[in-house]
Amino acid sequence: MEVTEAEQRRQVEEQVEKLLGGQGLEVSGCDVALEQSKPATLRKNVTYIVCAVIFNDKEEVLMVQEAKPDCYKQWYLPAGRVEVGESLQEALKREVKEEAGFECEPITLLLIQEQGPQWIRFIFQARVTGGTLKTLAEADQESLQASWWDRQSPLPLRGRDILRLIDCGLKYRQDPWHPATLPMGLSCRHVLQRLVLVFSNAQQQVWLLLIKGEGAPALHLPMAAALRTHAVTWAANMVVQEAVPSSYYDHDVNTLGVLSLQHDGRQHGRTDGVCFNTLVALLPDYVRRDEDGEKVEATGAEQRPPALENPRYVWHLVHKQSLREKLLEKLKNTSILPLHSLY
Repeated sequence: MEVTEAEQRRQVEEQVEKLLGGQGLEVSGCDVALEQSKPATLRKNVTYIVCAVIFNDKEEVLMVQEAKPDCYKQWYLPAGRVEVGESLQEALKREVKEEAGFECEPITLLLIQEQGPQWIRFIFQARVTGGTLKTLAEADQESLQASWWDRQSPLPLRGRDILRLIDCGLKYRQDPWHPATLPMGLSCRHVLQRLVLVFSNAQQQVWLLLIKGEGAPALHLPMAAALRTHAVTWAANMVVQEAVPSSYYDHDVNTLGVLSLQHDGRQHGRTDGVCFNTLVALLPDYVRRDEDGEKVEATGAEQRPPALENPRYVWHLVHKQSLREKLLEKLKNTSILPLHSLY
């Protein structure tokens, strides 16, 4: 039996509520840029790094002393590459055990950093659940030893980039500012972004951008593949460029963060991909200029989303009050997992 468009829209609203609650959705296809993307394959075209931020009761942070020749005796957070066949959580537990001697349990992702789909670092907050601190007597090729650092004593660091990660972990420990978010074991072949792309106005109306796929004709949230030449979040820009090419430059496409994350990794080359379920705000660029470069007053057309020029796309006005309020709240305080580009 054919599903009506009204029913399709209702189903999409239910899916958005799931994503806002930190859940995931099966990946059934990709709408944009799939032909410009290759399947993610560890050790070939993608590298995933896991990094652990772990504190003790004194708010000292767990550090490991490097054994690698290029950073010998310098200190860093427990971190390393995800290996073939591992989930992100499994990789995290293995790295902490190998480098620091502890068993651990991830609490939440704190931050995701990326340099395009080929290099993504997943920073976790975790807790110690067993084991003992690795000593110099146990030094091996993974690390020389581990130690708790009070963050004040002089310590030769391999890189100062971890100071920001430690601060982020302290902030979350003292006042969790986004829901605990851990990867879900849903398979994905490419590095993808599923967009909860929202336009809102001063009257608190909220629209969602939906798409009809060629292979999946039902209305759904847009899925776009990450391009090797761009930040992962450029996927949202590609969708907006395709939907509203004429008014693309009159708007800011702002990926606010990750509502949930999907990764399996069990089948090498087939499930090495990652799906970022992201919240994206489409914001009018209120500074308009004429052909002479002079500022022009906004016209008030920003009360409605830009007119769609591609028949694949549809604006959906959210009528369900609870969903509209949840989206407005997320747009306002962005209490979601950050995704930062290091480009």
